[in-house]
Amino acid sequence: MTTRRHFLKTSALGAGTIALTSALDRLIAAPASTATPRRFIFIRKSNGVRPNEVALPSFSDEEKALDSKKQAMEVDLDKHELPDWLGALDGHKQHMTILQGLSCKMSENGHWSYSSVMGAYKSGRNSLSGIKRATIDFELARLVPSPFGHVELSLTGNYSSFRKGIVAGYSAPGPHQRNYCYADPQTAYNELFKSVTDTGAVDSENQMLKFLQDDEAFKAEVLKGREKLKLSNHIKSIEAIRERNSQVEKMSATIAKHLPTIDKVHANGGPNASTPEKQQAFTDILVAALTTGLTNVVTYTIDELSTPIKGLPGNEGDHISIHELGHNGGYSGISAEKIREKIRIGHIDQVASIIDKLKQVPEGKGNMFDNTMILYFPENGEGHHSWGTEAPFVVMAGDNCKLDIGGRYIRMPYHGTEGHKTLGNWYTTLLNAHGNPIEHYGDLDLEMSRKKLDQTGAIDQFMV
Repeated sequence: MTTRRHFLKTSALGAGTIALTSALDRLIAAPASTATPRRFIFIRKSNGVRPNEVALPSFSDEEKALDSKKQAMEVDLDKHELPDWLGALDGHKQHMTILQGLSCKMSENGHWSYSSVMGAYKSGRNSLSGIKRATIDFELARLVPSPFGHVELSLTGNYSSFRKGIVAGYSAPGPHQRNYCYADPQTAYNELFKSVTDTGAVDSENQMLKFLQDDEAFKAEVLKGREKLKLSNHIKSIEAIRERNSQVEKMSATIAKHLPTIDKVHANGGPNASTPEKQQAFTDILVAALTTGLTNVVTYTIDELSTPIKGLPGNEGDHISIHELGHNGGYSGISAEKIREKIRIGHIDQVASIIDKLKQVPEGKGNMFDNTMILYFPENGEGHHSWGTEAPFVVMAGDNCKLDIGGRYIRMPYHGTEGHKTLGNWYTTLLNAHGNPIEHYGDLDLEMSRKKLDQTGAIDQFMV
């Protein structure tokens, strides 16, 4: 298991692949505001979401025609049935938005999006030089400060086994900087809640940080130019971590009240835990991180093509490859189509669990979900081999959502036509609605530009 201690040595003070210099200055946010914060949960899935999979089965003939022709339309969800795989959210229709027709051609398409789907740019297969800007989750985290600023969880692997420890993430704190993420539930639990579960580790880490800070300060006195600036950034990062640890220690009583329970199956990275067990554990950790105030923004890669699928209901004995499913490979006599749906059902069960848990926590005149937005979306667009012309989103937003989108199925005009909206427009809308007046977030779409179609700014019809 990679600890934060090891991570610092290999990344912040060495030649590690994950940027932890000025990146951490952004990552470690200021103390949380006393005002009720808005919260954001980004849930990335692999293998695409095909538009017909989120189409409503109870569409009228007229609505079905408009949807199949990808023409703009809007219907109330309370008058319709949801697709079977979204059934766990049937009792939350008033908080649901099915958003169709957004394009993501300015990000990576095909098998993987890497950082690009969160930043609306081509990432060059996730090379550091290809990371053009802070991803949308980090931009939102700056608007709702917290001790951790942003937490990234990632249930990924190498097809045969799961990753574990602290590893390279997909979000980005800034240009040419890659975030880190927690790759297994036990590591996330240990690192996020250690002020309660292992106070000695926090004290020890603070001592280690002091040593590193003193050592770096000494080196800075004898170096000049770029190397001195680099070390200066390291020192600031060390100070930021110490400040975060100090904040978290003061929150120990609150953390103790909401500490999640982690099953022993997750020890040592949980190599024998099933995929549903890992997903449920991550959900519990995610909710606890939000409830305790450690963070207000979580990004969760719930699977990618290389994530092993083990213990799937109905296919318990199979070791399923998501990539193989994308090429229509079935298992144990069950078609790829059915297994893909079962995987989505598992995802949505976790979304419903998050909503139910947050609704049980009082906040202000309501509950925590009132101030929360969950965005479930494909990292790579509309299919296994995607083109980026469509990227369906399922959005769950509480009563205090600052957008006018709730309870509706909304299809935007198709790509390359008048009125079409891109991923950049959607992210600009989120930022504008929550306090960042940026004119436009993300790169522009080349085809839209060639056709001289307007593609900048927020989606006005969504703004309150």
